[in-house]
Amino acid sequence: MRDRDDEWTGLMRSAIAGDAAAYGRLLEAVTPVLRVAARRGLARAGQPVDQSEDIVQDILLAVHLKRHTWDAEAPFAPWLFAIARNKLIDALRRRGRRVFVNIDDFSDVIAGPPAEETVPASEVTSHLSGLPPRQRDVLQSIAVDSESIKDTAKKLAMSEGAVRVALHRGLASLAARLRKE
Repeated sequence: MRDRDDEWTGLMRSAIAGDAAAYGRLLEAVTPVLRVAARRGLARAGQPVDQSEDIVQDILLAVHLKRHTWDAEAPFAPWLFAIARNKLIDALRRRGRRVFVNIDDFSDVIAGPPAEETVPASEVTSHLSGLPPRQRDVLQSIAVDSESIKDTAKKLAMSEGAVRVALHRGLASLAARLRKE
């Protein structure tokens, strides 16, 4: 490990001095190590490792663009791995917290309920009719007619906040009524 770090440090010093061949050898030497680190970091974060090559390329590009910031008196590996860690974190932040699940496991759920399980329109209307007028109008507009909150607010001459409150209260009332039945 120490030999590898000494070799990389020597190659980077030569590269900074203008030796293009040394720079090429350095990049060839660090790339496999960076690939392993990127894959391991993605796996540890619960992410698919198929994007590791993009992260490696980001790391190599950052090394190239920031090589002038490396202190030639310091070892190269800690500087490289700090860049690698930061690029991995950046990639994970860009992805956000995503959980990857095989969609085949949910094919029966995605297909939706069988036709006989859908609620007839007359039953929806009867449930809505038991609500106060404002809640009924808001639910009709948003849930049945698929209008946006903004459009519903304009149509019913309400503020968007009032529409949201009426929607929430209407859904709560409807849920309570359906639980009793």
